[in-house]
Amino acid sequence: MRPRERRESGEQDLFRSRLDQVINMDHAPAKLARTIDWGFLEEKFGAAYADGSGRPPLPTRLMAGLAILKHTYNLSDEVVCEQWIENPYYQYFCGEEFFQHRLPLDRSSMTHWRNRMGEERLQALLQESLAVATRTGAMKPSELSRVIVDTTVQPKNVAFPTDAKLLNRASEKLVTLAKKLGVELRQSYTRVGKSALIQHQRYAHAKQFKRANRALRTLKTYLGRVIRDIARKIDGDHGLEGSFAHLLSLSRRVREQERGKRGAKVYSLHAPEVECIGKGKAHKPYEFGVKVSVATPLELSKGAASSSPMSRRCRAIPMTAIRWLR
Repeated sequence: MRPRERRESGEQDLFRSRLDQVINMDHAPAKLARTIDWGFLEEKFGAAYADGSGRPPLPTRLMAGLAILKHTYNLSDEVVCEQWIENPYYQYFCGEEFFQHRLPLDRSSMTHWRNRMGEERLQALLQESLAVATRTGAMKPSELSRVIVDTTVQPKNVAFPTDAKLLNRASEKLVTLAKKLGVELRQSYTRVGKSALIQHQRYAHAKQFKRANRALRTLKTYLGRVIRDIARKIDGDHGLEGSFAHLLSLSRRVREQERGKRGAKVYSLHAPEVECIGKGKAHKPYEFGVKVSVATPLELSKGAASSSPMSRRCRAIPMTAIRWLR
């Protein structure tokens, strides 16, 4: 079902004042809200939904507005949701006509919305941000003829990866999924696996590496037994094979990868796209995340030379929108 988009109704309330009668309409978010072509974003993002029955999705202006505010002010999902309740400018930017005291969505809805839109549709944010900069005079199209492209690392919120932790975590995830899908295993290795992980950490801390490697081989053995047991139990059941395919593939990669071996490795089971990247930084030799490309015009535009809040916002959105695409 398509979202019920918000439209300016012009309604009045005897006991409440409209936001456009309370806030300063020359403030940066209010100006930006009137400049953005929300109809263009609604058309692009609305294509992800199909007509039918069911609960209507959240309005596009609300979700896209929160995404723009999040990246313009460099906020997390939690913080931008908290500030939306307190800030009338944020609410006006997202299409509200009257001040709301409750957030109309859960924080996780922002993550689900980004995943549903996908990388291709999120390019509409970059396209519209560049159009806003052009309409407001902060940038000329000719200034984008030559750009500077650089890369950096966007760290992911993952625990420091160690072989022992990954092996034990993969075994726990397989056992949990097997219980959820009703697959009975010969042994879960939950208790002995945790004990082997603790032994490995203690031996490694004491620099008793022979004993630590022995505990590591034990964890590999436990994981291999769980993988083979599940493979035998789901053999021939296409539904279960599809449910276990991704996790079994990651678990096999974790079990087979070794320190010092070249090639793609798994550093996090919940974020397998994470890579170990070394950018030559003295204070941080290795970073775990994804590589991000950042582009900026070669020549300073009119908006870049100005210190007005509107110019800074028009300059910030294109740069942050580029980060969306990685």
